[in-house]
Amino acid sequence: MNMTDYTQLQFRLEGHVAVLTLDSPPVNALTRILNDELTHALDVISETADIRAVVLTGAGKVFCAGADLKGRAENIKHPGDMMAHARRTRECFHAIRECAKPVIAAINGAALGSGLAMVASSDILIASERASLGLPEVDVGLLGGCSHAMRLFSHSRLRRMALTGYRVGGEELYRLGIVEACTAHDDLMPQALALAATIAAKSPVSTRMSKHTLNVIEDMSLRDGYRYEQDMTAAIGLTEDAREAQLAFKEKRTPVFQGR
Repeated sequence: MNMTDYTQLQFRLEGHVAVLTLDSPPVNALTRILNDELTHALDVISETADIRAVVLTGAGKVFCAGADLKGRAENIKHPGDMMAHARRTRECFHAIRECAKPVIAAINGAALGSGLAMVASSDILIASERASLGLPEVDVGLLGGCSHAMRLFSHSRLRRMALTGYRVGGEELYRLGIVEACTAHDDLMPQALALAATIAAKSPVSTRMSKHTLNVIEDMSLRDGYRYEQDMTAAIGLTEDAREAQLAFKEKRTPVFQGR
């Protein structure tokens, strides 16, 4: 698969920033095609040195309305189909979290079910005033997304969402500290791209190792997690980029990073 062959995912580069736009009309439901294209794109980005950050957003009025229920019914007909579907879906979310480059979710509209899982798998979240996060599965006889939502919401709020279908809007997401900003709709992408550019200006070795470390220590004890951080700090300190950062600081100039 080549990025030029994508049919439900838009890919473009802005400097060292990759912009991925979910484009599966009318509501960017997570179809099998979109699932596979997004996973592929993130894997390619992980291994492309010139890309240093990612912005993930949705085309139109919706970020992602969740699972493609029609496609699900069409694709799950035989023994083994459900297992394959479940594996494919969870690997898509893992591809976001495990992408070697930081992923900024620019939430332009509703992110429901699978869309919420995509957002929760990202590193930094920015919401439009039109954004919302929700778990509508209770209304369609399904479950899913609660494990990811636990990374964002409190015990009571999560259960209210899962049991009633309640959606949390952009302004409330900001008030709760779940997103970094709630912007006017037209300001969403400029702010997301500005943040991505700030990340891209840092040492790509440092940001890559920092994201990896944050993922690893998330479920560790304080003692084990900090020990791991110390080991990674020592490893970063041996890189050419670290030496360049220290020299640039001493010489009072902007560092020029080589990514090694």
